[in-house]
Amino acid sequence: MGSANEELDGKHGVQSLEVGMSILRAMATGRRSMMLKEIAEAAGMPPSKAHRYLVSLIRSGLVEQDRLTSRYDLGPFALNLGLVALDRIDRIRLGLLAITDLRDETNETVALTVWSDAGPVVVRWERPRRPITVNVVTGTHLSLLRSAGGRVFAAWLPERQTEALLRRELETGRAPAGVATLEDARALLAQVRESGVVVLSGDYFARGVEAAAAPVFNFKNEITMAIAIVGVEGSMDLSMDGETIAALRRTAAALSRRLGATLDSLAMDADIQ
Repeated sequence: MGSANEELDGKHGVQSLEVGMSILRAMATGRRSMMLKEIAEAAGMPPSKAHRYLVSLIRSGLVEQDRLTSRYDLGPFALNLGLVALDRIDRIRLGLLAITDLRDETNETVALTVWSDAGPVVVRWERPRRPITVNVVTGTHLSLLRSAGGRVFAAWLPERQTEALLRRELETGRAPAGVATLEDARALLAQVRESGVVVLSGDYFARGVEAAAAPVFNFKNEITMAIAIVGVEGSMDLSMDGETIAALRRTAAALSRRLGATLDSLAMDADIQ
């Protein structure tokens, strides 16, 4: 009997939750803070009923009330839900658009990298319109210290997420020349954070390849992706004051802002007018 009742409840849903959602939808479409009477009218219910739900919504953080004006608005948890949804749904799509535009601007191979349980992984790349290019295989896992995208993640992720992989690269001899200890790696990554971008030529994990990469940050001001420009060694201008690096900085900074990043002191913003 209890099982049948549970199944029936599951099919019908929770009516009180649906009523609460109608209040949130009314507030979201209002596009400004609202008085109780306005919310009740928009949600199609008496003010007394709307008030009871608003009390619970305030307790949950989905709604907040200005004590001076008595107006209600969406609360911090509602904002966080919206930003998390934006981060999960839009970041890859926006990243793909960004690397396509950067490919068109620079006529170089451009790759988009995200973090996985096994480290940085290439999720998409765009080929330039030139006869000799570097092919980047989607799904490739990158070295933390000998790839541009890998260094970006190693520099901006918390060390607790990268230390095991860093130690493995150091112990297996896959670290670049001059980096023999974890302290050496930390010093290298500090330089990356100071410059805001990675330029790697001559010691890339793939022979005859050079690359530059920049971090992309989300609404929490945490690294969420890396954008890399990859080419045949000696074929690109990777000087810090050159047009290629400037375009990379602009693209990464613009995408970070689209994802809600608010850091004002990012080194990658230095060349943006």
